[in-house]
Amino acid sequence: MNSSNLPTVSVVVIAYNDAGLVGEAVSSALAQGPVVTEVIAVNDASSDGTARVLDELAAVHPRLKVVHRTENSGGCGTPRNDGIAAASGRYVLFLDSDDILPQGAADALVRTAEEHRAPVTVGAAVRRELPLHHDVPWMPGLHTPGEVIERPVDRPELVRDTLCVNKLYARAFLQEHGLRFPDGRFIYEDFVFTARVLAAAPRIAVTGDLVYVWHVRRSAAQVSISLDRKDVGNWRSRIEAHRTAARILAEASPVLGSACRVKFLEYDLRMYLRELGRDPEYQAAWWTLTREYVDTFPEADIEAAAAHARWIVSLLRATVTPPADVERLTRLAAEPPRLLPPYATGPTGAPVWSEELPVELVGLTGLPVGELPVTVDAEPAGRAAVRIRVHDLYGRLAEAGPVTAQLSFVPRAGGAPVLAQPVELHPDSGGGWGAVLPFRLADLAVTGRRQGLRRMQAWNVGVGVRCADGSSVFTSLRPQGRLLRRRALPSSRYGVLLAQPYRTGAGALALRLAPGAEGALYLVRNRLDRARAARGAD
Repeated sequence: MNSSNLPTVSVVVIAYNDAGLVGEAVSSALAQGPVVTEVIAVNDASSDGTARVLDELAAVHPRLKVVHRTENSGGCGTPRNDGIAAASGRYVLFLDSDDILPQGAADALVRTAEEHRAPVTVGAAVRRELPLHHDVPWMPGLHTPGEVIERPVDRPELVRDTLCVNKLYARAFLQEHGLRFPDGRFIYEDFVFTARVLAAAPRIAVTGDLVYVWHVRRSAAQVSISLDRKDVGNWRSRIEAHRTAARILAEASPVLGSACRVKFLEYDLRMYLRELGRDPEYQAAWWTLTREYVDTFPEADIEAAAAHARWIVSLLRATVTPPADVERLTRLAAEPPRLLPPYATGPTGAPVWSEELPVELVGLTGLPVGELPVTVDAEPAGRAAVRIRVHDLYGRLAEAGPVTAQLSFVPRAGGAPVLAQPVELHPDSGGGWGAVLPFRLADLAVTGRRQGLRRMQAWNVGVGVRCADGSSVFTSLRPQGRLLRRRALPSSRYGVLLAQPYRTGAGALALRLAPGAEGALYLVRNRLDRARAARGAD
């Protein structure tokens, strides 16, 4: 069956004050070929040139239909509902005005849907960090290409994929179950829509093809809703959306409702906690909101969450205000989680959060070594090495017997890690272990080029610790001292290699490499562009 014989797709594009980007989104939908019978662009009463851009495109492309709303809805749900109402294709696909559909996305989704007679089909999506074009996979490992899920309750972890844009929906399925988005100003409307879809118990088919590119513009004057966390209102909206989604899922299946609440503890809560910042007023409001919501969770759902999420809940319950060491708590919420020293024990010798807040870290002593929230510090040791210190954790690592440490460089855009040679660890006077780990930045840059990373490469720097009992643990590095200094290194291959270590939002070591004069200039220009955008936003 060729593309011209496939059932048709209606692509619904929603836009509000996005004249500069909506044309690219619409063009990517039209470029899908004959499988897309129509592109329905819903202009949500924009006050810029969005209406003009869409009307001019519609005059050239007969497949483009424009719906102009006379009043702004205040959210994304109402314009998407307008698009569903106007659609005539057998399938519906959603697209936001600042994102794109990759070539062949609609074709891959329809073929998979038809092959498996699936009312819902899901494909791969990436978050593309602009302007660097780093692609970060969305929910990697959640979906298996070629898989067919007969009922969502068979795979409750599907509640973790809350995107509506990486899926194809049979229009008859939407109509039969009255599936629509929340209307009006409802932020995180896709949480509720995807919950309604799963509650309707469709067969879900999976294609391994990339079907959606979500553009992330962190330096934009107006960032997307998911990045706009400057006040506690965003968190309040997310909680309310999650509360609604969990209720919908629980009414359809207790298993799905429970999975949704566990997902909140392991994902949403940790994501916002690690970005809590230093504003005491924001922290206090966030803490109160979170405590009140988590208090509504059944104990069984809290017990089902990962250990570090359970400890966070215990700390929330133990104090009505954020603890003094709230930054330490943000590191426990990181991925992978890290419990920073000092390590305190209670009257019975059990691990507790701190002497000031003696909340027991229940289950820590029984965790497998690979799940321990180990902390590893790193400081410079010359131009091509780091000196690390591995902290013990209540004697658990000592029991396993750390033997070697191995640096790992993981492309932030996704891809295979680059491993350095393992180095023997030696006990130190503080009860931990140390080593000097050499690495060659020039060799790393060459490997990055082979992996398709060109002018600028971004790497997460981690370390794997192997133990005498056969166990191992992997974690990120906590930069210390002058490790974050930028350096221009001579290179026989590139002439110059600019290396810029930096601390991520989660407090971990990462590295930017710019090979050659072109790469170095690109990195400098990117920093200047981000600085200008930040000043403009202020």
